[in-house]
Amino acid sequence: MAEKTQTAIFAGGCFWCMVEPFDSLPGIVKVRSGYTGGHVDHPTYEQVSAHSTGHTEAVKIWFDPEKITYADLVELYWQVTDPTDAGGQFQDRGDNYRPVIFVNSAKQRQIAEASKQKLIQSKVFADDPIVTKIEDAAVFWDAEAYHQDFYKYNQARMKLQDAPREAFTEKHWNKN
Repeated sequence: MAEKTQTAIFAGGCFWCMVEPFDSLPGIVKVRSGYTGGHVDHPTYEQVSAHSTGHTEAVKIWFDPEKITYADLVELYWQVTDPTDAGGQFQDRGDNYRPVIFVNSAKQRQIAEASKQKLIQSKVFADDPIVTKIEDAAVFWDAEAYHQDFYKYNQARMKLQDAPREAFTEKHWNKN
């Protein structure tokens, strides 16, 4: 990957559902599903799902900042997650599905914090508090191979998995 490539890490429920919205954007070089924020090296899906590692399912995104900005990615992040639900996302429940923006620099933190404040002030979610955390990035462990690009090979399952997320997005962001 080119030296100008930067990375972003977002957690917002099942990583299967988090890949596609970012993967299709111009300027995205690569998106990987994985785990981050925990205390176990090389965690497995089974360990993370058992809630014993402290890890969160997340996506790591490599992007070309000359084609898409980190701020653009954060704005999309808000639109594909429920930032008012700290207990998971949609039908995915538990701390391994919590919404988190993992920042890897002071600049990313500033952009994420400003964007969060703008979202709060917008009242898109009325009086519901925005509970998405902004945390320092930790080691990102790639998920097992069968989790990578899951949405491309499992269209029917993804349609069912994505339905609550799509309904939420329609309700809050696609108002006419």
